[in-house]
Amino acid sequence: MSGPDVLEPTETAEPEKRRFTLPSAYTILFALIVLAAIATWLVPAGAYDLNEEGEPIPGTYQEVESNPQRIVVDSVTAPINGLYGIEDETGNINYYNEGTLFGAIDVALFIIVIGGFLGVTMKTGAIQTGIGGLVARLRGKERWMIPILMTVFAIGGTTYGMAEESLAFYALVITVMIAAGYDALTGAAIVLLGCGIGTLGSTINPFATGIASGFADIPISDGIVGRLVILIVGLAIGIFFVMRYAAKVKKDPMDSLVSDMKAENEAHFKAEEGAGSVAMTSTQKTILFVFGLAFVVMMYGVVPWADLGIDIPTLYWWFPEMTASFIIFSVVIGLIARMKESELTSTFVVGAGELLGVALIIGIARGITVIMNNGQITDTVLHWAEVALGDVGQAAFAVVMYLLFLPLSFLIPSSSGLATVAMPIMAPLASFVEVPARLVVTAFQSGNGLMNLFIPTSAVVMGGLAIARVPYGRYLKWVWPLLVYLAILTIIVLGAGALLA
Repeated sequence: MSGPDVLEPTETAEPEKRRFTLPSAYTILFALIVLAAIATWLVPAGAYDLNEEGEPIPGTYQEVESNPQRIVVDSVTAPINGLYGIEDETGNINYYNEGTLFGAIDVALFIIVIGGFLGVTMKTGAIQTGIGGLVARLRGKERWMIPILMTVFAIGGTTYGMAEESLAFYALVITVMIAAGYDALTGAAIVLLGCGIGTLGSTINPFATGIASGFADIPISDGIVGRLVILIVGLAIGIFFVMRYAAKVKKDPMDSLVSDMKAENEAHFKAEEGAGSVAMTSTQKTILFVFGLAFVVMMYGVVPWADLGIDIPTLYWWFPEMTASFIIFSVVIGLIARMKESELTSTFVVGAGELLGVALIIGIARGITVIMNNGQITDTVLHWAEVALGDVGQAAFAVVMYLLFLPLSFLIPSSSGLATVAMPIMAPLASFVEVPARLVVTAFQSGNGLMNLFIPTSAVVMGGLAIARVPYGRYLKWVWPLLVYLAILTIIVLGAGALLA
Protein backbone atom coordinates (compact mmCIF):
# COMPACT_ATOMS: atom_id res chain seq x y z
CA MET A 1 0.00 0.00 0.00
CA SER A 2 1.49 3.36 -0.98
CA GLY A 3 2.24 6.20 1.43
CA PRO A 4 -0.56 8.57 0.34
CA ASP A 5 -3.11 5.77 0.61
CA VAL A 6 -2.10 5.24 4.23
CA LEU A 7 -2.01 8.92 5.26
CA GLU A 8 -5.23 10.07 3.61
CA PRO A 9 -7.67 8.51 6.13
CA THR A 10 -5.63 9.98 9.00
CA GLU A 11 -5.89 13.51 7.55
CA THR A 12 -9.64 13.33 6.95
CA ALA A 13 -10.25 11.92 10.42
CA GLU A 14 -8.58 14.86 12.16
CA PRO A 15 -11.09 16.19 14.73
CA GLU A 16 -12.23 19.79 14.57
CA LYS A 17 -10.97 22.12 17.26
CA ARG A 18 -13.65 23.20 19.67
CA ARG A 19 -14.19 26.91 19.99
CA PHE A 20 -14.84 28.47 23.37
CA THR A 21 -18.22 30.12 23.63
CA LEU A 22 -19.36 32.30 26.50
CA PRO A 23 -22.33 30.86 28.45
CA SER A 24 -25.74 32.45 28.00
CA ALA A 25 -26.87 35.41 30.10
CA TYR A 26 -29.11 33.06 32.12
CA THR A 27 -26.19 30.85 33.13
CA ILE A 28 -23.91 33.81 33.89
CA LEU A 29 -26.51 35.53 36.05
CA PHE A 30 -27.42 32.37 37.96
CA ALA A 31 -23.71 31.74 38.57
CA LEU A 32 -23.50 35.26 39.98
CA ILE A 33 -26.40 34.44 42.32
CA VAL A 34 -24.48 31.45 43.67
CA LEU A 35 -21.32 33.54 44.02
CA ALA A 36 -23.32 36.21 45.87
CA ALA A 37 -24.67 33.54 48.24
CA ILE A 38 -21.13 32.28 48.89
CA ALA A 39 -19.99 35.89 49.42
CA THR A 40 -22.51 36.32 52.26
CA TRP A 41 -20.41 33.77 54.20
CA LEU A 42 -17.16 35.61 53.51
CA VAL A 43 -17.97 39.33 53.29
CA PRO A 44 -18.72 41.20 56.54
CA ALA A 45 -22.32 42.30 56.88
CA GLY A 46 -22.89 46.02 57.24
CA ALA A 47 -25.38 48.84 56.88
CA TYR A 48 -25.59 52.59 56.34
CA ASP A 49 -27.89 54.93 58.21
CA LEU A 50 -30.72 56.09 55.94
CA ASN A 51 -32.17 59.54 55.37
CA GLU A 52 -35.88 60.37 55.16
CA GLU A 53 -36.01 59.21 51.54
CA GLY A 54 -34.50 55.85 52.50
CA GLU A 55 -31.16 56.62 50.84
CA PRO A 56 -27.83 55.64 52.47
CA ILE A 57 -25.94 58.48 54.16
CA PRO A 58 -22.23 58.64 53.25
CA GLY A 59 -19.83 58.02 56.14
CA THR A 60 -22.37 56.21 58.35
CA TYR A 61 -21.41 52.63 57.45
CA GLN A 62 -21.15 50.19 60.35
CA GLU A 63 -20.78 46.42 60.58
CA VAL A 64 -23.81 44.41 61.74
CA GLU A 65 -24.49 40.79 62.64
CA SER A 66 -23.93 38.53 59.60
CA ASN A 67 -26.80 36.70 57.93
CA PRO A 68 -25.25 34.17 55.52
CA GLN A 69 -27.58 32.78 52.85
CA ARG A 70 -28.18 29.11 52.13
CA ILE A 71 -26.12 28.30 49.01
CA VAL A 72 -28.61 25.94 47.37
CA VAL A 73 -32.08 26.87 48.66
CA ASP A 74 -31.70 30.66 48.63
CA SER A 75 -29.91 30.61 45.26
CA VAL A 76 -32.73 28.62 43.65
CA THR A 77 -35.47 30.80 45.14
CA ALA A 78 -33.63 34.08 44.45
CA PRO A 79 -35.06 34.54 40.90
CA ILE A 80 -38.57 34.00 42.31
CA ASN A 81 -37.95 36.64 44.96
CA GLY A 82 -36.40 38.73 42.18
CA LEU A 83 -39.75 38.76 40.42
CA TYR A 84 -42.28 39.15 43.26
CA GLY A 85 -40.42 39.16 46.56
CA ILE A 86 -41.81 41.41 49.30
CA GLU A 87 -39.58 43.53 51.56
CA ASP A 88 -40.75 43.65 55.19
CA GLU A 89 -40.03 46.34 57.76
CA THR A 90 -36.74 44.66 58.74
CA GLY A 91 -35.44 44.78 55.16
CA ASN A 92 -35.75 41.03 54.54
CA ILE A 93 -37.06 40.02 51.11
CA ASN A 94 -39.29 36.95 50.68
CA TYR A 95 -42.35 36.03 48.62
CA TYR A 96 -44.29 35.20 51.84
CA ASN A 97 -43.59 38.54 53.54
CA GLU A 98 -45.97 41.44 54.03
CA GLY A 99 -44.71 44.87 53.09
CA THR A 100 -43.43 46.60 49.94
CA LEU A 101 -42.89 44.96 46.56
CA PHE A 102 -39.15 44.53 45.97
CA GLY A 103 -39.30 42.16 43.02
CA ALA A 104 -39.29 43.39 39.44
CA ILE A 105 -42.52 41.75 38.30
CA ASP A 106 -43.81 45.15 37.17
CA VAL A 107 -40.77 45.59 34.91
CA ALA A 108 -40.95 42.01 33.63
CA LEU A 109 -44.64 42.33 32.78
CA PHE A 110 -43.97 45.61 30.99
CA ILE A 111 -41.32 43.89 28.85
CA ILE A 112 -43.71 41.04 27.98
CA VAL A 113 -46.45 43.49 26.97
CA ILE A 114 -43.99 45.51 24.87
CA GLY A 115 -43.18 42.24 23.07
CA GLY A 116 -46.87 41.73 22.31
CA PHE A 117 -47.21 45.33 21.13
CA LEU A 118 -44.23 44.96 18.77
CA GLY A 119 -45.53 41.59 17.58
CA VAL A 120 -48.92 43.02 16.61
CA THR A 121 -47.30 45.99 14.85
CA MET A 122 -44.81 43.82 12.94
CA LYS A 123 -47.62 41.45 11.89
CA THR A 124 -49.30 44.32 10.04
CA GLY A 125 -46.15 44.79 7.94
CA ALA A 126 -46.29 48.56 8.46
CA ILE A 127 -42.69 48.96 9.63
CA GLN A 128 -41.27 46.53 7.06
CA THR A 129 -43.24 48.04 4.19
CA GLY A 130 -42.41 51.58 5.28
CA ILE A 131 -38.66 50.93 5.21
CA GLY A 132 -38.96 48.86 2.01
CA GLY A 133 -40.86 51.69 0.33
CA LEU A 134 -38.25 54.20 1.48
CA VAL A 135 -35.51 52.05 -0.05
CA ALA A 136 -37.45 51.84 -3.32
CA ARG A 137 -37.96 55.61 -3.50
CA LEU A 138 -34.25 56.18 -3.00
CA ARG A 139 -33.18 54.02 -5.95
CA GLY A 140 -30.79 56.04 -8.05
CA LYS A 141 -30.00 58.20 -5.02
CA GLU A 142 -28.34 55.47 -2.98
CA ARG A 143 -25.77 57.86 -1.54
CA TRP A 144 -28.57 59.60 0.38
CA MET A 145 -29.88 56.24 1.52
CA ILE A 146 -27.01 56.08 4.01
CA PRO A 147 -27.93 59.11 6.17
CA ILE A 148 -31.68 58.69 5.74
CA LEU A 149 -31.85 54.99 6.58
CA MET A 150 -29.31 55.25 9.40
CA THR A 151 -31.48 57.99 10.91
CA VAL A 152 -34.62 55.85 10.56
CA PHE A 153 -32.94 52.86 12.19
CA ALA A 154 -31.49 55.12 14.93
CA ILE A 155 -35.00 56.35 15.72
CA GLY A 156 -36.04 52.73 16.13
CA GLY A 157 -33.07 52.13 18.42
CA THR A 158 -33.56 55.19 20.60
CA THR A 159 -37.31 54.70 21.05
CA TYR A 160 -37.91 50.98 21.41
CA GLY A 161 -34.46 49.42 21.27
CA MET A 162 -34.72 48.09 17.71
CA ALA A 163 -32.29 45.17 17.54
CA GLU A 164 -33.36 41.67 16.48
CA GLU A 165 -36.13 43.20 14.36
CA SER A 166 -33.46 44.83 12.20
CA LEU A 167 -32.24 41.46 10.91
CA ALA A 168 -35.18 41.42 8.50
CA PHE A 169 -33.79 44.44 6.62
CA TYR A 170 -30.19 43.39 5.99
CA ALA A 171 -30.80 41.47 2.76
CA LEU A 172 -32.95 44.25 1.27
CA VAL A 173 -30.57 47.11 2.08
CA ILE A 174 -27.44 45.16 1.08
CA THR A 175 -29.04 44.13 -2.23
CA VAL A 176 -29.74 47.74 -3.15
CA MET A 177 -26.32 49.01 -2.03
CA ILE A 178 -24.43 46.35 -4.01
CA ALA A 179 -26.52 47.11 -7.09
CA ALA A 180 -25.57 50.78 -6.66
CA GLY A 181 -21.84 50.00 -6.71
CA TYR A 182 -21.14 49.73 -2.99
CA ASP A 183 -20.43 46.56 -1.00
CA ALA A 184 -22.03 44.27 1.56
CA LEU A 185 -20.23 45.94 4.48
CA THR A 186 -21.78 49.30 3.55
CA GLY A 187 -25.27 47.80 3.58
CA ALA A 188 -24.67 45.95 6.85
CA ALA A 189 -23.23 49.07 8.51
CA ILE A 190 -26.31 51.13 7.61
CA VAL A 191 -28.53 48.77 9.61
CA LEU A 192 -26.16 47.63 12.36
CA LEU A 193 -24.66 51.04 13.19
CA GLY A 194 -27.94 52.87 12.66
CA CYS A 195 -29.82 50.77 15.21
CA GLY A 196 -26.76 50.43 17.45
CA ILE A 197 -26.00 54.14 17.73
CA GLY A 198 -29.70 54.76 18.33
CA THR A 199 -29.61 52.31 21.23
CA LEU A 200 -26.33 53.77 22.50
CA GLY A 201 -28.03 57.16 22.63
CA SER A 202 -31.34 55.82 23.95
CA THR A 203 -33.79 58.54 24.90
CA ILE A 204 -36.96 56.63 25.83
CA ASN A 205 -35.92 53.05 25.05
CA PRO A 206 -37.96 51.04 27.61
CA PHE A 207 -35.50 48.13 27.63
CA ALA A 208 -32.44 50.23 28.51
CA THR A 209 -33.37 53.72 29.71
CA GLY A 210 -36.73 52.73 31.18
CA ILE A 211 -35.50 49.81 33.27
CA ALA A 212 -32.31 51.58 34.38
CA SER A 213 -34.30 54.69 35.37
CA GLY A 214 -36.73 52.53 37.29
CA PHE A 215 -34.02 50.92 39.39
CA ALA A 216 -32.32 54.31 39.82
CA ASP A 217 -35.68 55.66 41.01
CA ILE A 218 -35.78 58.59 38.55
CA PRO A 219 -38.16 59.50 35.69
CA ILE A 220 -37.21 58.19 32.25
CA SER A 221 -37.01 61.79 31.04
CA ASP A 222 -34.29 62.71 33.55
CA GLY A 223 -31.02 63.15 31.64
CA ILE A 224 -32.63 63.15 28.20
CA VAL A 225 -30.69 66.25 27.09
CA GLY A 226 -27.32 64.54 27.49
CA ARG A 227 -28.61 61.42 25.79
CA LEU A 228 -29.92 63.48 22.88
CA VAL A 229 -26.46 65.02 22.45
CA ILE A 230 -24.90 61.53 22.34
CA LEU A 231 -27.58 60.38 19.90
CA ILE A 232 -27.38 63.31 17.47
CA VAL A 233 -23.61 63.83 17.50
CA GLY A 234 -22.90 60.09 17.59
CA LEU A 235 -25.23 59.46 14.66
CA ALA A 236 -23.59 62.28 12.67
CA ILE A 237 -20.16 60.73 13.31
CA GLY A 238 -21.46 57.30 12.32
CA ILE A 239 -23.04 58.58 9.10
CA PHE A 240 -19.83 60.38 8.12
CA PHE A 241 -17.80 57.24 8.90
CA VAL A 242 -20.00 55.01 6.72
CA MET A 243 -20.36 57.54 3.87
CA ARG A 244 -16.58 58.06 3.70
CA TYR A 245 -16.03 54.31 3.39
CA ALA A 246 -18.84 53.94 0.85
CA ALA A 247 -17.37 56.71 -1.32
CA LYS A 248 -13.99 54.94 -1.34
CA VAL A 249 -15.61 51.66 -2.40
CA LYS A 250 -17.64 53.39 -5.09
CA LYS A 251 -14.49 55.02 -6.49
CA ASP A 252 -12.36 51.88 -6.33
CA PRO A 253 -14.04 48.52 -5.52
CA MET A 254 -10.64 47.13 -4.51
CA ASP A 255 -10.78 49.40 -1.44
CA SER A 256 -13.64 47.27 -0.13
CA LEU A 257 -12.77 45.14 2.89
CA VAL A 258 -14.67 42.31 1.20
CA SER A 259 -13.31 42.90 -2.31
CA ASP A 260 -12.21 39.26 -2.55
CA MET A 261 -15.86 38.26 -2.15
CA LYS A 262 -17.21 40.80 -4.66
CA ALA A 263 -18.33 38.31 -7.33
CA GLU A 264 -19.85 35.92 -4.78
CA ASN A 265 -21.74 38.70 -2.99
CA GLU A 266 -23.03 40.18 -6.23
CA ALA A 267 -24.37 36.78 -7.22
CA HIS A 268 -25.80 36.11 -3.76
CA PHE A 269 -27.47 39.53 -3.39
CA LYS A 270 -28.62 39.78 -6.99
CA ALA A 271 -31.23 42.53 -7.17
CA GLU A 272 -34.67 41.47 -8.31
CA GLU A 273 -36.79 43.84 -10.32
CA GLY A 274 -39.09 45.77 -8.05
CA ALA A 275 -37.53 44.44 -4.85
CA GLY A 276 -38.74 46.43 -1.88
CA SER A 277 -41.10 48.53 -3.99
CA VAL A 278 -44.37 47.54 -2.30
CA ALA A 279 -46.35 50.70 -1.65
CA MET A 280 -47.67 51.45 1.83
CA THR A 281 -51.41 51.31 2.23
CA SER A 282 -53.34 54.02 4.03
CA THR A 283 -53.97 51.52 6.82
CA GLN A 284 -50.26 50.89 7.29
CA LYS A 285 -49.57 54.64 7.36
CA THR A 286 -52.18 55.01 10.10
CA ILE A 287 -50.63 52.12 12.02
CA LEU A 288 -47.18 53.72 11.83
CA PHE A 289 -48.64 56.95 13.19
CA VAL A 290 -50.35 55.13 16.07
CA PHE A 291 -47.14 53.16 16.73
CA GLY A 292 -45.20 56.40 17.15
CA LEU A 293 -48.02 57.93 19.16
CA ALA A 294 -47.74 55.10 21.71
CA PHE A 295 -44.22 56.23 22.61
CA VAL A 296 -45.23 59.90 22.66
CA VAL A 297 -48.02 59.05 25.12
CA MET A 298 -45.58 57.02 27.24
CA MET A 299 -43.15 59.94 27.32
CA TYR A 300 -45.89 62.40 28.26
CA GLY A 301 -47.16 60.11 31.00
CA VAL A 302 -43.83 59.60 32.76
CA VAL A 303 -42.45 63.15 32.61
CA PRO A 304 -43.12 64.99 35.92
CA TRP A 305 -44.20 68.23 34.24
CA ALA A 306 -45.36 69.85 37.50
CA ASP A 307 -41.96 69.20 39.11
CA LEU A 308 -40.34 70.92 36.14
CA GLY A 309 -42.49 74.01 36.66
CA ILE A 310 -44.51 73.38 33.46
CA ASP A 311 -48.21 74.08 33.93
CA ILE A 312 -49.72 71.08 32.14
CA PRO A 313 -51.46 68.01 33.64
CA THR A 314 -48.94 65.60 35.20
CA LEU A 315 -49.86 61.91 35.21
CA TYR A 316 -46.90 60.51 37.20
CA TRP A 317 -47.01 57.25 35.26
CA TRP A 318 -44.64 54.38 35.88
CA PHE A 319 -44.47 50.73 34.80
CA PRO A 320 -48.09 49.70 35.62
CA GLU A 321 -49.57 52.64 33.68
CA MET A 322 -47.11 52.26 30.80
CA THR A 323 -47.95 48.56 30.58
CA ALA A 324 -51.67 49.29 30.41
CA SER A 325 -51.06 51.97 27.77
CA PHE A 326 -49.22 49.56 25.46
CA ILE A 327 -51.98 46.97 25.88
CA ILE A 328 -54.49 49.58 24.71
CA PHE A 329 -52.33 50.61 21.74
CA SER A 330 -51.88 46.94 20.79
CA VAL A 331 -55.64 46.55 20.60
CA VAL A 332 -56.04 49.80 18.65
CA ILE A 333 -53.43 48.75 16.08
CA GLY A 334 -55.09 45.32 15.77
CA LEU A 335 -58.46 46.96 15.17
CA ILE A 336 -57.02 49.35 12.57
CA ALA A 337 -55.47 46.35 10.80
CA ARG A 338 -58.89 44.62 10.93
CA MET A 339 -57.48 41.63 12.77
CA LYS A 340 -59.97 39.11 14.06
CA GLU A 341 -60.10 38.66 17.81
CA SER A 342 -58.33 35.30 17.65
CA GLU A 343 -55.61 36.66 15.34
CA LEU A 344 -55.01 39.71 17.51
CA THR A 345 -54.72 37.74 20.74
CA SER A 346 -52.57 34.97 19.25
CA THR A 347 -50.26 37.51 17.58
CA PHE A 348 -49.94 39.42 20.84
CA VAL A 349 -49.13 36.22 22.75
CA VAL A 350 -46.52 35.16 20.18
CA GLY A 351 -44.89 38.59 20.33
CA ALA A 352 -44.97 38.54 24.13
CA GLY A 353 -43.38 35.09 24.08
CA GLU A 354 -40.43 36.39 22.09
CA LEU A 355 -39.50 38.68 24.99
CA LEU A 356 -40.29 36.20 27.75
CA GLY A 357 -36.57 35.42 27.96
CA VAL A 358 -35.81 39.07 28.66
CA ALA A 359 -38.43 39.11 31.43
CA LEU A 360 -36.86 36.02 33.00
CA ILE A 361 -33.42 37.62 32.83
CA ILE A 362 -34.78 40.54 34.86
CA GLY A 363 -36.02 38.15 37.56
CA ILE A 364 -32.71 36.27 37.69
CA ALA A 365 -30.69 39.49 37.76
CA ARG A 366 -32.87 40.97 40.51
CA GLY A 367 -32.25 37.76 42.44
CA ILE A 368 -28.59 38.77 42.86
CA THR A 369 -29.71 41.93 44.66
CA VAL A 370 -32.10 39.87 46.81
CA ILE A 371 -29.26 37.59 47.98
CA MET A 372 -26.95 40.54 48.69
CA ASN A 373 -29.66 42.48 50.55
CA ASN A 374 -30.79 39.51 52.65
CA GLY A 375 -27.16 38.69 53.41
CA GLN A 376 -26.61 42.37 54.28
CA ILE A 377 -23.51 42.74 52.11
CA THR A 378 -24.86 45.32 49.64
CA ASP A 379 -23.92 48.22 51.89
CA THR A 380 -20.51 46.62 52.49
CA VAL A 381 -19.82 46.60 48.76
CA LEU A 382 -20.98 50.22 48.61
CA HIS A 383 -18.66 51.09 51.50
CA TRP A 384 -15.67 49.45 49.80
CA ALA A 385 -16.38 51.37 46.61
CA GLU A 386 -16.82 54.60 48.60
CA VAL A 387 -13.42 54.11 50.25
CA ALA A 388 -11.70 53.05 47.01
CA LEU A 389 -12.95 56.04 45.01
CA GLY A 390 -12.49 58.51 47.86
CA ASP A 391 -12.47 62.11 46.64
CA VAL A 392 -12.03 61.19 42.98
CA GLY A 393 -14.27 64.07 41.90
CA GLN A 394 -17.61 64.13 40.11
CA ALA A 395 -16.37 64.23 36.52
CA ALA A 396 -13.79 61.50 37.11
CA PHE A 397 -16.39 59.36 38.87
CA ALA A 398 -18.78 59.64 35.91
CA VAL A 399 -16.01 58.48 33.56
CA VAL A 400 -15.00 55.62 35.88
CA MET A 401 -18.63 54.48 35.96
CA TYR A 402 -18.71 54.39 32.17
CA LEU A 403 -15.45 52.43 31.99
CA LEU A 404 -16.81 49.92 34.53
CA PHE A 405 -19.92 49.31 32.43
CA LEU A 406 -17.81 48.28 29.40
CA PRO A 407 -16.49 44.96 30.79
CA LEU A 408 -19.76 44.37 32.61
CA SER A 409 -21.57 44.67 29.27
CA PHE A 410 -19.30 42.04 27.75
CA LEU A 411 -20.15 39.69 30.60
CA ILE A 412 -23.87 40.58 30.58
CA PRO A 413 -24.77 41.87 27.08
CA SER A 414 -28.47 42.02 27.99
CA SER A 415 -29.25 45.68 28.72
CA SER A 416 -32.20 44.68 30.91
CA GLY A 417 -30.14 42.20 32.92
CA LEU A 418 -27.21 44.57 33.39
CA ALA A 419 -29.47 47.43 34.48
CA THR A 420 -31.16 45.19 37.03
CA VAL A 421 -27.82 44.02 38.45
CA ALA A 422 -25.85 47.27 38.41
CA MET A 423 -28.29 50.08 39.18
CA PRO A 424 -29.01 49.16 42.82
CA ILE A 425 -25.25 49.46 43.49
CA MET A 426 -24.17 52.26 41.18
CA ALA A 427 -27.00 54.74 41.81
CA PRO A 428 -26.41 55.02 45.60
CA LEU A 429 -22.65 55.08 45.01
CA ALA A 430 -23.04 58.04 42.66
CA SER A 431 -25.10 59.89 45.25
CA PHE A 432 -22.16 59.65 47.69
CA VAL A 433 -20.09 61.92 45.42
CA GLU A 434 -23.15 63.99 44.42
CA VAL A 435 -23.25 62.68 40.86
CA PRO A 436 -26.88 62.69 39.61
CA ALA A 437 -28.52 59.31 39.03
CA ARG A 438 -29.31 60.37 35.45
CA LEU A 439 -25.59 60.21 34.65
CA VAL A 440 -25.47 56.66 35.99
CA VAL A 441 -28.26 55.76 33.56
CA THR A 442 -26.46 57.49 30.68
CA ALA A 443 -23.15 55.81 31.55
CA PHE A 444 -24.85 52.42 31.71
CA GLN A 445 -26.77 52.62 28.44
CA SER A 446 -23.87 54.22 26.53
CA GLY A 447 -21.39 51.62 27.74
CA ASN A 448 -23.76 48.77 27.04
CA GLY A 449 -24.71 50.27 23.66
CA LEU A 450 -21.08 50.68 22.61
CA MET A 451 -20.19 47.10 23.50
CA ASN A 452 -23.22 45.76 21.64
CA LEU A 453 -21.88 47.35 18.45
CA PHE A 454 -19.13 44.75 18.22
CA ILE A 455 -19.00 42.07 20.93
CA PRO A 456 -19.22 38.51 19.57
CA THR A 457 -21.74 37.58 22.28
CA SER A 458 -24.31 39.84 20.59
CA ALA A 459 -26.72 37.84 18.45
CA VAL A 460 -27.54 40.97 16.46
CA VAL A 461 -23.90 41.66 15.54
CA MET A 462 -23.07 38.09 14.60
CA GLY A 463 -26.43 37.47 12.93
CA GLY A 464 -26.28 40.66 10.87
CA LEU A 465 -22.71 40.01 9.73
CA ALA A 466 -23.62 36.43 8.83
CA ILE A 467 -26.49 37.64 6.64
CA ALA A 468 -24.16 40.20 5.04
CA ARG A 469 -21.42 37.56 4.55
CA VAL A 470 -18.91 39.92 6.22
CA PRO A 471 -16.22 38.17 8.30
CA TYR A 472 -16.28 39.32 11.93
CA GLY A 473 -12.54 40.06 11.99
CA ARG A 474 -12.77 42.41 9.02
CA TYR A 475 -15.74 44.23 10.51
CA LEU A 476 -13.86 44.67 13.78
CA LYS A 477 -10.79 46.01 11.96
CA TRP A 478 -12.98 48.54 10.13
CA VAL A 479 -15.25 49.69 12.96
CA TRP A 480 -12.79 50.17 15.85
CA PRO A 481 -11.95 53.84 15.07
CA LEU A 482 -15.67 54.67 15.18
CA LEU A 483 -15.95 52.92 18.55
CA VAL A 484 -13.15 55.12 19.89
CA TYR A 485 -14.89 58.30 18.61
CA LEU A 486 -18.18 57.26 20.24
CA ALA A 487 -16.45 56.44 23.53
CA ILE A 488 -14.72 59.84 23.58
CA LEU A 489 -18.04 61.57 22.84
CA THR A 490 -19.73 59.77 25.73
CA ILE A 491 -16.90 60.58 28.14
CA ILE A 492 -17.12 64.28 27.21
CA VAL A 493 -20.90 64.34 27.75
CA LEU A 494 -20.63 62.50 31.08
CA GLY A 495 -17.80 64.72 32.30
CA ALA A 496 -19.63 67.90 31.30
CA GLY A 497 -22.85 66.62 32.89
CA ALA A 498 -21.08 65.96 36.17
CA LEU A 499 -19.38 69.37 36.22
CA LEU A 500 -22.64 71.18 35.43
CA ALA A 501 -24.70 69.18 37.94
